[in-house]
Amino acid sequence: MQSFPRVLFDEAHSESWTVRREVAEAINPAHPDDNSYARAAGLLRHLGQTVTARTSGALTPEVLAEQDVLVIAHPAGERWERTTGQGSPVFTADELDAVESFVAAGGGLVVLAEEEQDKYGNNLRELLARFGVGVGHATVRDPRHAHRDVATWVLATPATGSGLVAGVRTACFYRAGVLSADGPEGSTAEVLFASSADADPAGAPLAVAVRHGRGRVVAFADSDLFGDDSIDDYDHRRLWENVVTWAARVPDADAPGAARDETKSALFERLKAAVEELRPLQVKDGSVPEEKERAKALVAEIGARVGEISPYFPHDAAYLQAVQDDLAKWAAQDLGVPDFLDSLDRFHPDTQRVDGLEHVVVFPMYTQNGNPNRNLEAVWIRTIWPDWLAELEAGGYDNPMFVPIAFEDFTAGYDTHSAVLFPETVAVRQAPARFTWGGIFADREAARFRRVSRAAADTLKLDLPPDAERLLASQRLAQDTYVLWDLVHDRTHSHGDLPFDPFMIKQRMPYWLYSLEELRCDLTAFGEAVKLAERGVPHARYVQVAILFDRLFRFPITGARVRNYDGLGGQLLFAYLHRNDIVRWTDNRLTIDWERVADGVADLRGEVEKLYRDSIDRSKLAHWLAAYELVSAYVAPHPGSSWAKGLDALPEEQKAKVDAVLPDEFPLSMFYEALRRKLTDVVESTEGLRA
Repeated sequence: MQSFPRVLFDEAHSESWTVRREVAEAINPAHPDDNSYARAAGLLRHLGQTVTARTSGALTPEVLAEQDVLVIAHPAGERWERTTGQGSPVFTADELDAVESFVAAGGGLVVLAEEEQDKYGNNLRELLARFGVGVGHATVRDPRHAHRDVATWVLATPATGSGLVAGVRTACFYRAGVLSADGPEGSTAEVLFASSADADPAGAPLAVAVRHGRGRVVAFADSDLFGDDSIDDYDHRRLWENVVTWAARVPDADAPGAARDETKSALFERLKAAVEELRPLQVKDGSVPEEKERAKALVAEIGARVGEISPYFPHDAAYLQAVQDDLAKWAAQDLGVPDFLDSLDRFHPDTQRVDGLEHVVVFPMYTQNGNPNRNLEAVWIRTIWPDWLAELEAGGYDNPMFVPIAFEDFTAGYDTHSAVLFPETVAVRQAPARFTWGGIFADREAARFRRVSRAAADTLKLDLPPDAERLLASQRLAQDTYVLWDLVHDRTHSHGDLPFDPFMIKQRMPYWLYSLEELRCDLTAFGEAVKLAERGVPHARYVQVAILFDRLFRFPITGARVRNYDGLGGQLLFAYLHRNDIVRWTDNRLTIDWERVADGVADLRGEVEKLYRDSIDRSKLAHWLAAYELVSAYVAPHPGSSWAKGLDALPEEQKAKVDAVLPDEFPLSMFYEALRRKLTDVVESTEGLRA
């Protein structure tokens, strides 16, 4: 299953609309916009979707099996409309069966009907009846809610608050008919738009969404609203994006990737077993103080296992030989503190960023957010480097150290919350002259994001827009989304007006400085994602959702409340958006004003960037105080905080000022305390998560 939907426009049943502009110009030379959905198709392609036209032949199960959405746009006899001239507007019984089966099995169907439906000589009524949708023979008139004072150009607002109409406030139905929604057993229907109480007929459905089996159907009583001359009216573009994305077949939740090589898998299992047997004999610094003879035998076995598997990774031959040499030296030195500098110097995944390329990594190391001890670890990884990402990285988003990876298998140090592979964590006699790479497990990031965000959305009763819903449903899409997010985030640490060394994690500073730096990078990544989405990078719109949800839902409730700088960044983002009425918690339901999110994120980013820019001219202490003032303006500090009382309440010496920071200087709000209680088990279930 691919990440983005495959959309098939049927043009083989005398449809009045075509996605081929040249055909529209041939059908209607004077006004091709009246027959063209080319711009609607272009919008879907801009979102990464594949759009094709079926220009001849029947709709068979085989044809539909290769698609995720079928669009049928107003078939008609030529007496009433200019059409493609291909085929009959009447679908055969076999075609109706094929479409119904396609939807029941998970496919999507978008049908665009018309006013006075009966006169067009098609059988859309028979097709839609299979999904519990009726099509009436009528023309709606509403002089009080009319576009350009034309009574049959009916303006309507959403009849539902569901995520399906997120970002949509108004739509215009040009000479619309009416629908009914009395779904059969097994189907659930939702009216998206209805005529007003002043219209004739009043309160009649104009657009309906139906869940049928595993699939989805959306029907409109007008086909003009997405034509080339109407798609830019009101919120039609957003509505079109939403309905096609919502209707599309939901991707399988399974992880991407080909089947494993069973021989390599068996060899790695032998290596893994030997490493796991050695690990309990090691202490915190990686040395082995007792049972040395047994440990040396295990080290020798591990070296042999590395030698066995090495031929399957010829691109890492020098590195894997160096691992064997470092293991032998460690044993010869009586298993003191391990030193794997020589093998670390020979491992350079940054020079081998090839999509699907695998590595076996063996080092004594601690795992960030995982095991604090320098135990020996064996990790089998796969590089994620699709062509579209390589092009972005080469075209202005340079990040030569960034290596996105996925797990194939791992030892116990990664059966934790750790999602990174950093050379800084390896036991060495001295640090290399410089570190040249950093690996981030995008598969684990994506999987835990999906699990926690889904639970949070359900708990908070948040109606998800179709793109967010699709992101949470698809591991492949989420994984690629995180790869793009990480690419932009990581490089941001070295860009912008920086009053200090951005890689300040080892500096002794109040932890809200770390919070603001990590948040700044994410807010910047969000802004860049907005620009990339406008350029037509399809994953970029999903990056915005991922940043928003991970920051709001997972970060604040994950980890201990001891200098939890990532958690504080999420608290600040929520508080800022809530203060500005972009995020609302009312009646025990979370709602988001989706159209204002990007501006809200940009405004908060502006405040952080102003702090940074102004602090270039400030002393260190003045910067700390200004940063505290920014955070505490939105997130309430602990009532017992010395920092909250101001400079006069703080000790003189700088180290003592840092010591005066409370472990939980900015406690969770009541909202987050409640959310944490409800989602603790979900967060903990992501430990050691395999995609």
